[in-house]
Amino acid sequence: MIEQAPRAEAVTALRRGIDAGMTHIDTAEMYGSGASEDCVGEAIAGRRHDVFIVSKVLPSNATKAGTIAACERTLKRLKIESLDCYLLHWPSSHPLEGTIAAFETLRRDGKIRSWGLSNFDVTDLKQAHAISPNIACNQVLYHLNQRAIEHEVVPWCKAHNIAVVAYSPYGQAHGFPAARSKGGQILEQIGRHHRATPRQVALAWLTREPGTFAIPKAASLGHVLENAKAGDLKLTPAECASIDDAFPLGRKPRQLPMI
Repeated sequence: MIEQAPRAEAVTALRRGIDAGMTHIDTAEMYGSGASEDCVGEAIAGRRHDVFIVSKVLPSNATKAGTIAACERTLKRLKIESLDCYLLHWPSSHPLEGTIAAFETLRRDGKIRSWGLSNFDVTDLKQAHAISPNIACNQVLYHLNQRAIEHEVVPWCKAHNIAVVAYSPYGQAHGFPAARSKGGQILEQIGRHHRATPRQVALAWLTREPGTFAIPKAASLGHVLENAKAGDLKLTPAECASIDDAFPLGRKPRQLPMI
């Protein structure tokens, strides 16, 4: 996931990430008011076939005509002919039928290969699925201290063959478990066994289930390389149980958390 960062550093980080096998690049028209998409376009120049590019339309633009126009602007900034997946950033006040009709038009015209949703709870997912079953994924907030999607969203998506994509998998700002906390100590202990960092352990746990992916922010070269190594980490059932115990699920919230 790429948001705002010093451009040269972000471009270098993205390119090194691609070299390391991290080819799923997530952006949105909202990030930097298009600057993020410009940055990604520079980073992937000459490497379009090596990457899987995802972007998102703002809910305020999500009429049928507005979605199509927004996609055209995104493609222009990215300097590519089509997106691999295009998402509605969060539920919109515009009728969902129009947004999905735009997605299907863009797919038919070869401007996108697939489409999905972001920050959709099960009630919203059911509405979208009734309009069209062609939902590729639902991108939602998910980290060790925020497991709300496990109550209903993950099971529902799994039952309907919809991928779950976790954003902010390390929490916001200083939200990652402190080293001296119970959870932090568990992550450190498991990490030592695997010669991995606590963040790599956390990322491996969040993606332990088939069909669940994560898009950690990639703003620096160090973070990119650390994230890339997490893909090789395989946790044992006992280790997963220890993490589950250290970061309890908690009660289902009234509304799906998002940022």
